[in-house]
Amino acid sequence: MFKYKAPNHTKLADEKLIIAMLNGDSKAFDEVYKRYNERMLYYFYRMLGNDKDLAQDFLQDLFYKIIDKPHLFDASRKFSTWIFSIAHNMCKNEYRNRANRDVIEIADDVDYFEHDEVTTDPLYQIEDIFNCLSEFDEIHQTAFLLKYREGLSIDEISSILELSVGTIKSRLFYTRKKIQKKLQQSSHLSSEYVSSSDCLRPTNKYRETNSTDKKI
Repeated sequence: MFKYKAPNHTKLADEKLIIAMLNGDSKAFDEVYKRYNERMLYYFYRMLGNDKDLAQDFLQDLFYKIIDKPHLFDASRKFSTWIFSIAHNMCKNEYRNRANRDVIEIADDVDYFEHDEVTTDPLYQIEDIFNCLSEFDEIHQTAFLLKYREGLSIDEISSILELSVGTIKSRLFYTRKKIQKKLQQSSHLSSEYVSSSDCLRPTNKYRETNSTDKKI
């Protein structure tokens, strides 16, 4: 006699999980939440001025949107691109409400950080890097976080922000150069460290302050 075998959700691709959600599989949503909860909370936390309470509110709203309208997922796109597109639009609306958006036009070519010989405590550097990042507008912050914290490709970031590849490259160039300049002005910081994507991973301090996060 044929026995139905429940899918192993942990082995399913993100896109397959969304299809399962469309078919009423609640465990598929649980797995999506597990995979993206911390990543999206961290993104909102940084994009919303390090406001933990607001980040939590946005996180809940984000997953409510996914629960409510999974059919809006475009199967031709990666799920990670789709979810960050939603998060980006949420932050963009918040910035508009604050009347705090300022677009800066910059050069098109891309370069790398120059390497300094100065080294110091990585966790201390992370905080300094993000202190620098908070001075940029929403587009520059988003592109920088998606590239160096989330490891997304330029093409994926271009799709999320709905900007050309050249514009994304130029904004990353501008942001890196500005941060590099600030690092070079501080003798205890290494600009080489900023060129590594590891410098933008969540710190233990951040994880501890959010240890009480609850599932929706």
